[in-house]
Amino acid sequence: MYQLTARDIRRRNRFCVLQAVYAASGHTSRQQIAQATGLSFATVGNMIAELLEVGVLAELGYEAAGIGRPRAQLAINPERGRLIGVDIAETCIHVDVFDLAMTVLRSTEIPVDPAATTPDDIVESIVHGIGEVVAGDADRVLGVGLSVPGLVEPDTGTSVFSPYWHWQQVPLKVLLAPQLPYPLYLDNPLKASTAAQLWFGAGRDVDDLIVVTLRAGVGIGVVIDGLLYRGVTNSAGEWGHTNLVLDGRACPCGRNGCVEAYVSAPGITATLREIAPGSPLLASDDAATLAAVAAAACRGDSTAVAVIERTGTYLGVAIANLVNLFNPRRIVFGDLVARQLGVPLLEATRRAAAHHAMSDPFAAVTLELDPLPHNPASLGAATFALEGFLADRETFTSVSARRTRRTDAPA
Repeated sequence: MYQLTARDIRRRNRFCVLQAVYAASGHTSRQQIAQATGLSFATVGNMIAELLEVGVLAELGYEAAGIGRPRAQLAINPERGRLIGVDIAETCIHVDVFDLAMTVLRSTEIPVDPAATTPDDIVESIVHGIGEVVAGDADRVLGVGLSVPGLVEPDTGTSVFSPYWHWQQVPLKVLLAPQLPYPLYLDNPLKASTAAQLWFGAGRDVDDLIVVTLRAGVGIGVVIDGLLYRGVTNSAGEWGHTNLVLDGRACPCGRNGCVEAYVSAPGITATLREIAPGSPLLASDDAATLAAVAAAACRGDSTAVAVIERTGTYLGVAIANLVNLFNPRRIVFGDLVARQLGVPLLEATRRAAAHHAMSDPFAAVTLELDPLPHNPASLGAATFALEGFLADRETFTSVSARRTRRTDAPA
């Protein structure tokens, strides 16, 4: 079993303290952070001293506590640096620049030409997109996080397998590094969306969580006891490629009957074609078709309602399996499909899941839509960069050493 080092524990405590400051949505005190995290006041004090010294936090002044001395108020210092989040999807590359308070400063989307999806093509688009939005902040960028579809090896930054572009073992980080003079952090959309929920969304107050990503591809992020579960090869969460229908529809992975073939954006388009082959709701692409189905359902269109109901039935069966397997406290549905079909899809999914899941685990779980106001994959990718900065040995070891020297210095 892997043993945590003192440095690992210190990094976790640093994350925990900063997450509590973000959760405060404004300002907070050392005492409130200690209560929220369960860490000792001494540990909280040490972590805050480090974060103040490197400029991540700022003291805003003092607020009367009612009894005792006024409490120093702490907040994120948004001007400490910039973080870049890149969401690489099948049809476009979305790039955001965030300040350290995780406010979006600038964004762009670069369309992906279906005839130009070689690694060199995608690298060129990523570099172009970052160049568009970084503006005058190039020297303030703390890191770039990239959400890359498919299986990813984060330590080496390798795209192990991408079903959409048929990539195999693409050293994406190596290709990007000569053109981007920033620390680079890569993982897939499942892990990115889950990181966003853990830091800023539905995962801040629960320890057992599943984040369901529904877009051109689908999958899950699994949080157990407050930690993201990755599996032995970082492939945990490929629920989209578990079997839902024996000998069912073809899936981009090369198999048949996968969850993804029924509840992804292309899968929902396929369901619409089955129900109404000549439907005027069928548009030029899957995203436009989803939008048309959502709008028509709001008008009470029977075809659109039937598509959402059938999709919810498929999704509910697959979700019931997750409830039975993981017994989570919360399941969150996010990304394109969840944003477009929203509450009607959630209600249809809940009905089907209630029918197929074991009663006690289902009674303990809540199903909800993603509460984040922004693209969860790009926000999560930027969160990878934030975590990388907070774990930087050079930055925080030198701070700790300086503080130790000051503490040990003779009076």
